[in-house]
Amino acid sequence: MVISGKELSARLKAEMAEQVKSFPAKYGRVPHLVVILVGEDPASVSYVTGKAKASAEVGIRNTTIRKPESISEAELLEIIAGLNADPEVDGILVQLPLPKHIDEDKVIAAIDKSKDVDGFHPLNVAALWQKQPCTLPCTPKGIIKMLKAAGVEITGKRAVVIGRSNIVGLPVSKLLLDENATVTMAHSRTRNLAEVTRGAEILVVAIGRPKFVTADMVSEGTVVIDVGVNRDPETGKLCGDVDFAAIEPKASVITPVPGGVGPMTICCLMENTIECFLKRH
Repeated sequence: MVISGKELSARLKAEMAEQVKSFPAKYGRVPHLVVILVGEDPASVSYVTGKAKASAEVGIRNTTIRKPESISEAELLEIIAGLNADPEVDGILVQLPLPKHIDEDKVIAAIDKSKDVDGFHPLNVAALWQKQPCTLPCTPKGIIKMLKAAGVEITGKRAVVIGRSNIVGLPVSKLLLDENATVTMAHSRTRNLAEVTRGAEILVVAIGRPKFVTADMVSEGTVVIDVGVNRDPETGKLCGDVDFAAIEPKASVITPVPGGVGPMTICCLMENTIECFLKRH
């Protein structure tokens, strides 16, 4: 079974659009998401365009603030402070990566926790690990939604996560733990990685290397979630961290790239924006 994140997100966005229609009568306005884009990184530009398109589909107001790569850290922090203070703004997202001269951690920490739709603020991260209510990071949240939509039973399963980033690897491990999976975290320095991954009943791959996971690393019937978005060095086409063609026949459930986890990340961003709006009202 191939889980189409595209189809699932379309369904969820349609439900959100219905919900948002009632907001002007109830609250006097719709949720407002502000995205800050620094520089012209092609991948970032494409992500920001996708976010604007999804906002329009759901009926959320979207503002994109575009700034040159030369912007100073102080100026960026000033923009964030203004958005924090604006009662008409519900969600603030700074598109990463930022230019080298800007401290990403400082920028993320400057966003008001209640408007942090990415779930990256240190207090949101702390709340996640302490099982407190918080805004969940979009990609891990989307992965859990995909597993549940595919009818995958997570409780008691052996899950292996390859990759330990703050954006995907660490939070998705915690969400799988919260769903009662037994989680192993693996990474580039894990010894006998193939042996570890063959023991997985659910395998989440977020390592950022094209077709890194090969068929011999996966057991028959495994659920495979591919978070990677890479260019295939041979064909130049988009591909994941998993060799899809080789692994699909073995997997019981697998996500494609493109059209898998990516659309769900943006879908969960819309959901987080609505949640932040409702909490403030």
